[in-house]
Amino acid sequence: MSMITTRRSLLAAALLTAFVAPQIPSAAVAASRPAPVGEVPAPATRAPIGTRTLHLVDTSRTDPWKPAAGHRELMVSLWYPALPSAGPKAPYVSKELSKKVLGTEAAAWVRTHAILNAPVAPKARPLVVLSPGFGMSRFTLTALGEDLASRGYAVAAVDHTYEAPVQFPDGRIEDCLLCGKPDAGAVISNRAKDISFVLDRLTAPGSGLRVDRDRIGVAGHSIGGASAVEVARTDRRVKAAVNMDGNFFSEPSTDLKRPVLLLGAQRAGDAENRDDWERTWRHLTGWKRWLDVAQGGHLTFTDGPWLVERFGMPPAVPPEAVPGSFGTLKADRATALTRAYVNAFFDRHLRGVRSPLLERPSAAYPEVTFLK
Repeated sequence: MSMITTRRSLLAAALLTAFVAPQIPSAAVAASRPAPVGEVPAPATRAPIGTRTLHLVDTSRTDPWKPAAGHRELMVSLWYPALPSAGPKAPYVSKELSKKVLGTEAAAWVRTHAILNAPVAPKARPLVVLSPGFGMSRFTLTALGEDLASRGYAVAAVDHTYEAPVQFPDGRIEDCLLCGKPDAGAVISNRAKDISFVLDRLTAPGSGLRVDRDRIGVAGHSIGGASAVEVARTDRRVKAAVNMDGNFFSEPSTDLKRPVLLLGAQRAGDAENRDDWERTWRHLTGWKRWLDVAQGGHLTFTDGPWLVERFGMPPAVPPEAVPGSFGTLKADRATALTRAYVNAFFDRHLRGVRSPLLERPSAAYPEVTFLK
């Protein structure tokens, strides 16, 4: 069995305690209506976007990590093009989950840009499903999700229950049961099933979204990225996949002809993690690119950099973990390049719109190197 024990996977676990340092005054934490303490980076366009949360139950499966819980339950955040609405903007995360995951309630008062339960705009949209890193909540992909929605995509970010703290509508929070030494292969396989189930629900009548069933992609961070590629292999509805710095842990047994973007950090000079992708690279037989951000870190492609830049590095993160976690890239650059390349990839393979970003190095993003 392949255990999640590499340096990259351990970084996420080390950061579970907090992204946000406890620098918010205690009076603000106690206040019922505190002032916002930060903002999700603004999306690329000013088009109205909406968001809502889904609680999904897969009655065809018993939960593999906690059979006593019964059927597999998932929480999903949706972002989508919306009709103009005067409703409230959605919270970034609940106080309870912020406290559980980040060690402070401060992130609950971060501003977002999506209107809660805004009416969905007409026209079927291409769908992108997002899968977070192991031990990390779906809210850590909010900046990417809002941006894709602002560009016309329907987006669904999935919490994989018992692989990170997950809060359900009744208020209960299920802890990460696998945060010891999980079997990476089993996690990837199960996440592929989770994502396929989410696709079943979002493409069915009455889902509340307008989804173009012929234009579906999946992107993920860390083991979520490996899972994105796996579900492209196992579910024919998935037309393209992005892996953001996620090790595969083992060589695939079959080739994959679907388009794949590997967007990594510091892999050019890291033999262990470069070899992991090399083993899978030869089994990717369709359109493919391998891009590397030498100044980046494992969390470059998540909300981690801008959370830390706004609030400070949490004391729980050891200094030796910082370079591999965040690199030296500034948060605004990390967010900008992640959005640009993920969008360019899905525009090409779900919309047929080509971008020079995927053809050659760009002067606009000198941090990004074409490895293959």
